[in-house]
Amino acid sequence: MTETPLPLSVLELATVGSGQTTADALAGTVAVAQTADRLGYRRIWVAEHHNMPAVASTNPPVLIAHLAAVTERIVVGSGGVMLPNHAPLVVAEQFALLEALHPGRIDLGIGRAPGTDQHTALALRRDPKALSAEDFPQNVVDLLGLFGDERVEGGLAERFTATPAAVSAPRVTLLGSSGFSAQLAGQLGLPFTFAHHFGSPNTVAALTLYREAFQASPVLDRPYAIVTANTLVAEDDEQARRLALPGQLMRLSIRTNRLRPVPSLAEAADDPERAAAEAMPSNAIIGGPERAVAELRQLAADTGADELMVTASTHGVAERVRSLELLADAWGLAPAASAQVA
Repeated sequence: MTETPLPLSVLELATVGSGQTTADALAGTVAVAQTADRLGYRRIWVAEHHNMPAVASTNPPVLIAHLAAVTERIVVGSGGVMLPNHAPLVVAEQFALLEALHPGRIDLGIGRAPGTDQHTALALRRDPKALSAEDFPQNVVDLLGLFGDERVEGGLAERFTATPAAVSAPRVTLLGSSGFSAQLAGQLGLPFTFAHHFGSPNTVAALTLYREAFQASPVLDRPYAIVTANTLVAEDDEQARRLALPGQLMRLSIRTNRLRPVPSLAEAADDPERAAAEAMPSNAIIGGPERAVAELRQLAADTGADELMVTASTHGVAERVRSLELLADAWGLAPAASAQVA
């Protein structure tokens, strides 16, 4: 007997490589989304980052609209919208509109951090008083109310609705890399996604908090946890390690606040900081299909994840597409014709 494999999904950053334009990066994201759709990945999420030379994904709702229009069945969402940057009513209206255009295919993943520096956050929100994360729980509740959650009393929903005649709502998920959003997601009975790809050592602890805090809701009757993982698969382990080096150098540039586009393979091989990048502690899964599957299964077992979400960081889109193909085949994903959306 063959067990049904745990669902796999994709987190896509629309990375800009050396010598590439924003248009090139977004075309690459389209290719990744269409590949994931064809191969049977459950969902694809796009991130919100600002003022970063290596990331073209600045506006999730705009990118989600395009990706949903050029795919057929995969769920498309945000991983995530950084709520401190935006008024809840604006976010609710954007995602209610997306849900009306693509019913049952829209996720609203919400993050508590601004996802950028304070100057950029201020330019986005314009009011220094609005930059605090203290209002995050109330803003999340307001969003739920705007989408028609009957549990919510008062707040914005007393006077506003996200759209005049909704028949469905986007699936709201909280994202986090610590225990705060984990507990809030549990208390609200929402799915929770832990950013394991950040390299945090607190994955299991946060998921334990989520499950302990969980209260059944109209959304979920039991906890549902997604765990993200940096995952790059190639034909063999040696090739995967070579392809992973540009992504390692990008992460080093972020940690040292010397931002730049993702270097090419040739640039990465000769980069003076190559040794430092390769020596950084990492929980990335890098290797051939057999190794990648074994390590992802171990991650699922260690965390009790209901779903894994992979993100690949390298210079070329062809390599990212191939990584998804190799992983889907080795994992046993059902192709689009027989895949079930949930």
